[in-house]
Amino acid sequence: MSERPDTLSVSALVLRSKQLEIDAVRDLAGQAELVDVIGQLIQALQRERGASSIFLASQGQRFANARLRIVEETRPVEARLREVFALHLAPSHGASAKALSLMAWVLLGLDALKALRIQIEQQLMNAHDTVAAFSHLIAGLIELVFHIADTAVLPSISRLLVAFLHLVQAQEEAGQERAVGALLYASGRVDEAQQQRVVHLIDAQERSLRVFTEFAEPALRAHWEQQQLAPGMATLERLRRTLCVAKPQAPLDSDLIDTWFDVSTARIDELWTLQVQLVEQLLQECEARILEAQQDMQDSKGLLRRLRENPPPRAHAVDRFFDIANAPQAVPDRVGNAHIGESHSLLDLLQAQSARMAGVEAELGAARRALNERKVIERAKGVLMVRLGMNEEAAFRALQKTSMDQNRRLLDVAEATLSLPDFAFAQARAPAPKAPR
Repeated sequence: MSERPDTLSVSALVLRSKQLEIDAVRDLAGQAELVDVIGQLIQALQRERGASSIFLASQGQRFANARLRIVEETRPVEARLREVFALHLAPSHGASAKALSLMAWVLLGLDALKALRIQIEQQLMNAHDTVAAFSHLIAGLIELVFHIADTAVLPSISRLLVAFLHLVQAQEEAGQERAVGALLYASGRVDEAQQQRVVHLIDAQERSLRVFTEFAEPALRAHWEQQQLAPGMATLERLRRTLCVAKPQAPLDSDLIDTWFDVSTARIDELWTLQVQLVEQLLQECEARILEAQQDMQDSKGLLRRLRENPPPRAHAVDRFFDIANAPQAVPDRVGNAHIGESHSLLDLLQAQSARMAGVEAELGAARRALNERKVIERAKGVLMVRLGMNEEAAFRALQKTSMDQNRRLLDVAEATLSLPDFAFAQARAPAPKAPR
């Protein structure tokens, strides 16, 4: 029979708990660095998408050199992301199967960039399809950020990741708005489908930014609110209104494309500035949590050392009671004050850890609920798209209209949509019966 190991002890359990906490935060710090590189690549691809769309919409007359310069600036960021992905293959990084699968999906898109750029250079694609192709790749990058935020276990870091995710989402929606609006102004005429995309993207940005402001630190919220007062925002709102209220096929002033691109870019740049600050906060928060856990570990070591070096008085009393060299005294039934204070120190330590974990769970739950709401709404949109043949804009509009008509939360409508049986969708798709003649 093997000897029982002597590592199962309060000391071992408390110290191992702290070490695991430190390891978890270090893993999160690595994830924060991954999120940073993903954010950089998204921003670079957004710039390339905008320049490529105008290059194609103008038949190569605009942004030809700017597009090539942006491509060259994007390549090092691509290479950096590949390096970070390679690091996450190591077991020590603890990447999940889902994360690795998403990384593989992103790599497929990065591998396809070379062919996409050749087609753009040779003007073998139209501007709309180019915007869609870049947006498809960026969507995969955002989904990877979503997964990282969804698996974070520390509330302070999880909250920042939720804020980061929705900030990146808003920045991407602003980038798509810039590209689609540029197509409209470049064409000189209102296309109803593209017009509806602009309306949808404006609404989507507002939703993403509401979640961002809910979870971001006060300083970042104040920074963003201040930027809403910038003079360029008034110009952007005026140009948005021109696009959104014009009748289909109405003429547009194509000379406004440069102004549109400039003010849209200024808005995206402000979002990027917030993103950089948020990543810095993420890394600082990780460092702070590591230092805090290390200090807790030192405190735990000191407390447990004192426990070992100062056995409780009751133990001394019991030893004296059973010492055969001395006459037995009264049965030791009371504990000295020193022992009471020491045991209370250990109890206080464990109770404080328990209370902190309860607070952690409550705060983490708020972040998880925000992510789950996004997940449920995206699934409901997908169901409508598949079962009713809708595009993404129409699917969201249907959910939003039902929410407003029934005065219910969008999340509740999405959950109800997911619970509908197949025959309900079949009935919805069935053509209305012809009136009798």
